[in-house]
Amino acid sequence: MRNNLILATIFLAGSTLLTSCQAIADIFKAGMWVGVIVVVLIVALVLWLIGKMRR
Repeated sequence: MRNNLILATIFLAGSTLLTSCQAIADIFKAGMWVGVIVVVLIVALVLWLIGKMRR
């Protein structure tokens, strides 16, 4: 009986940890894409401002 309890505890802890790792990976993926979009927007804004100054 005690072995089953230990096995169930290890299984529960393992499944919880794997789920949280996947959630963190998804957050970092979304953060990377948001960062890429922000950088592209900033570069476009700077180029637009340079174009306005030259006119």
